[in-house]
Amino acid sequence: MHVEAQRIRAMAFFGAHKDTGEKRIHESLDELRTDLADYIAQLSEMSVKERGVFAIALSGGSLIGLMGKLCEAPYNKTVDWAKWYIFWADERVVGKSHADSNYKLAKDGLLSKVPIVPSHVHSINDSVSAEQAANDYEFVIRQLVRTRVINVSEINDCPKFDLILLGMGPDGHVASLFPNHPVLDENNEWVTFLTDSPKPPPERITFTLPVINSASNVAVVVTGGSKSEAVHLAIDDVGPACPSLPARMVRPTKGKLVWFLEKAASSKLDSAQFSE
Repeated sequence: MHVEAQRIRAMAFFGAHKDTGEKRIHESLDELRTDLADYIAQLSEMSVKERGVFAIALSGGSLIGLMGKLCEAPYNKTVDWAKWYIFWADERVVGKSHADSNYKLAKDGLLSKVPIVPSHVHSINDSVSAEQAANDYEFVIRQLVRTRVINVSEINDCPKFDLILLGMGPDGHVASLFPNHPVLDENNEWVTFLTDSPKPPPERITFTLPVINSASNVAVVVTGGSKSEAVHLAIDDVGPACPSLPARMVRPTKGKLVWFLEKAASSKLDSAQFSE
């Protein structure tokens, strides 16, 4: 099988530890990109077979560049792009042509290079306040849950995305859920907003933890040695005295969590967790 062969070639190490998910550690960025593309293509195929659609939520940062192999052969031809529905797990409240826009990043790096249906791309309303943008985005998602373009969780009324893709910052933030920020405690809304993001730009919208943890699949993609301490704190059994990072709070209730880690990012992990 193509994906298995790629994993063997990548010399990736896989491990599972409690409920912190599966870890895939790669020797190089190129190997990580190939495995990530295989993983996304597989989930797309499974979801289209089961539901007729693939509802995927993206983030910003280096993630889009790491998804780049999807624009190349064989994926650009084999993936059923017409069945993809695109969302954002978080977005900066800036114009769509602004350098800080996650939409622009995804459009330039991925969406403009594959035949995705334009009406299936659901970006935020960037002409209103952060609060209104969050409310509007939640309304759009609710409409699509009603028609089952997005599935619904069996255990709560949250949307059940087929895949939510996340990066992680050196501080352990995911989406726009930052350490010690009140947004971490938001349990009622599906989409919330910030006007005081510790990382610029200050105004953002973000999926809440209940929505992230209701997904069928969540992947956290992390590269670079500067994030190795955060990876350790997010995954390893560090004890109750350590602060709980937002990335550690990503624990899909019924879904599957996979960490895609480049070797430098995994360098502080407890290596006893992994098996070849």
